[in-house]
Amino acid sequence: MGGQWFYWAVLSAVFAALTAIFAKIGIAGVDADFATLVRTILIAFILTAFVLYTDKWINPSALAPKTWWFLGLSALTTGASWVCYFRALQLGEASQVAPVDKFSVVLVALFAVVFLGERPSLGDWGGIALVASGVLVLALKR
Repeated sequence: MGGQWFYWAVLSAVFAALTAIFAKIGIAGVDADFATLVRTILIAFILTAFVLYTDKWINPSALAPKTWWFLGLSALTTGASWVCYFRALQLGEASQVAPVDKFSVVLVALFAVVFLGERPSLGDWGGIALVASGVLVLALKR
């Protein structure tokens, strides 16, 4: 599993990029909040089918309270992120919105240090600073 995370992360980036493009097209003439709801319902159906198909379903009552708590917080923050993202896409250009959204990379690094005790290397911080710089350049380009 050593390097497999990287391939999954690259696929995540590809799908995230396509998400921005498809969402920008899909929200044309539709309220961004309603579009987010439709997207969320579709994701719930698709993921349910996937989990059932791959035989990964477990009894939800078997999950620890801590798991429920943090998955719940994750769901709330994901929902907030999606609402904000779709609103930003409706108001701005995808080529501007998506890079600013990726400022989350910088925030994840900072939050991982504070909350998870992670210690990125000096080189990691250099890359994180480059991402932050790129976001600023793209956000201020107009």
